[in-house]
Amino acid sequence: MTAVQPRFDSVVHMPPRLQVCGLLAAVTDMDFATVREQVGVSDSVLSKHVRQLEEAGYVTVRKSTRASRVRTNLALTPAGRTAFDAHVAELRRITGA
Repeated sequence: MTAVQPRFDSVVHMPPRLQVCGLLAAVTDMDFATVREQVGVSDSVLSKHVRQLEEAGYVTVRKSTRASRVRTNLALTPAGRTAFDAHVAELRRITGA
């Protein structure tokens, strides 16, 4: 893993968005419903936060149809991974961890 310059990121900082980024950082992609359950918010709340991450270029949203049902998958972009890693590094720096 390449070291990143610690940097506070106000987009990532909001707790639901920080949780989303943390979940997505550990996987290639994740189903919207799984993220919603893990974060513990409603569809509309998660949609709002995902939209903000997507607008920042941190998350991609991919919709597909399986068994006549629309599935939504979320993935962290390289820019999102860098922003998340830098934000976590900054939190560690300011907490002395």
